[in-house]
Amino acid sequence: MKFCHQCGSARVEYRVPEGDNRPRHICPDCGYIHYVNPRMVVGCVPEWGERILLCRRAIEPRLGYWTTPAGFMEIGETLEQAAARETLEEACAQVEVQDMFAVVNVVHAEQVHIMFRAAMLNEDYAAGDESLEVGLFHEHEIPWQEIAFASVRFSLERFFRDRAEGTRRLHITEAPRVKVR
Repeated sequence: MKFCHQCGSARVEYRVPEGDNRPRHICPDCGYIHYVNPRMVVGCVPEWGERILLCRRAIEPRLGYWTTPAGFMEIGETLEQAAARETLEEACAQVEVQDMFAVVNVVHAEQVHIMFRAAMLNEDYAAGDESLEVGLFHEHEIPWQEIAFASVRFSLERFFRDRAEGTRRLHITEAPRVKVR
């Protein structure tokens, strides 16, 4: 950080503020402490009958790989609204967002991924600006070797396991740091 976002000073220091336990960017002129917190990535597994909706990414990272509709939460929206908005943007599909079922701490990327179950309101879908294509898949049709992120794989595996067992649980994990090609 080169400038204080509060007062514009160019004298930002990186040190542990009094009463804290980790270094932060601090402006010595106005005293403002610049906190940097994890970003929320919110999405859902849209279901239509026995199939789920997946999107092939048209953007980096992981261009060309498959994922569930998900993206960064915006200021002024709830988790559920973010999941529904991302599904509409990426897959042109309308969903009823249901219960949260997966939380993946992606510490190395400074993110938390939150996934919901969702019911598609109709069978209408199409590729949005961030998708090359979208499609409905039965579990055995999912291109598992082409799944974009560990958090998506974790979520899909738990989704299908819960569905097979007739349960609805909340699953929490930490994503391993992986080298992206």
